[in-house]
Amino acid sequence: MREAILSHVDDVVNYPDPKARGLKAAIASFYRVPQEEIVLGNGAAELFYCFFYAVRPARVLLPVPSFSEYERAARAAGAKIKYLPLLKKHGFAFDMEAAVQQLADADALVLCSPNNPTGRLLTCREICTFLEKAEACDTWVIVDESFLDFREDCEEYTVRHLVKSYPHLFVVQSMTKFFALPGLRLGFGVAGAELCRRLEEGKDVWNVNFLAQAAGIAALSDTEYQEAARSFIRTEKKFLASELAKLPGVEVFAPSVNFIFFRLRQGKDFLRRLLAALRGRGILLRDCSNYAGLDGAYLRTAVRSREENERLLEEMQALWKELNAV
Repeated sequence: MREAILSHVDDVVNYPDPKARGLKAAIASFYRVPQEEIVLGNGAAELFYCFFYAVRPARVLLPVPSFSEYERAARAAGAKIKYLPLLKKHGFAFDMEAAVQQLADADALVLCSPNNPTGRLLTCREICTFLEKAEACDTWVIVDESFLDFREDCEEYTVRHLVKSYPHLFVVQSMTKFFALPGLRLGFGVAGAELCRRLEEGKDVWNVNFLAQAAGIAALSDTEYQEAARSFIRTEKKFLASELAKLPGVEVFAPSVNFIFFRLRQGKDFLRRLLAALRGRGILLRDCSNYAGLDGAYLRTAVRSREENERLLEEMQALWKELNAV
């Protein structure tokens, strides 16, 4: 990817291909979806804004906790939000029965699978069951699969191949997370022809820049990186989760992708002191207390290199004694 970016630096004096034909062809081949079902975004987040502005659902049902940008995008387009709580006592699982009961009063619902921040997954079969109910109510279902590429069995969970069967389905995929390109901003959506047309009409013609297009094409062809990254995450997430769970008062939720979600039974005051102490040591963890639907001391940490993971664990073990958490 680095070589692809550097080799195209001089091209930034020109406008990028507005149709991003090379990138769309690469995405279609890699993800096995027709090019006409693909709409490109300046990151996955842009596509949520594009969707809500194009479709204008008046009532949006949001399972929470989940990615905050869904609510921001929906509210920006004038939608009213209703939360569907994902409860800790059920392992933050999606409450299918409760969601189905509220479909008649919702114009759209956003599913995040794997969920950010909890990591919970929905299988393709589970989502299909829900889609059948949603179609009967003419309710849009947006499925965010942005973290799914980290899994070696992602084909068991994706629903991007179902947009022809379910006209109210919109599937969003980030290319910045698994391929480590957050600074370039790149994502895509998969939808039926009519929704694709509406989304294309509502977005900037040159929303994906020259370097992002080149990097995306290169990333999709780099099978060595993909295999190594998935193998690494599979090993390291197990190591980090098991070691974190050994700390007194830490409740770890089973990780599914490249981050670990956990709770501190010591409470929010300890959480604040811990984060401040770690920050002083040059370590940042994601405080999840601002996620809707979370009322306890929850944290999320990325799975990094073994050296970085071990340093995090060493610092936390020391702070447990220093902050009297043992």
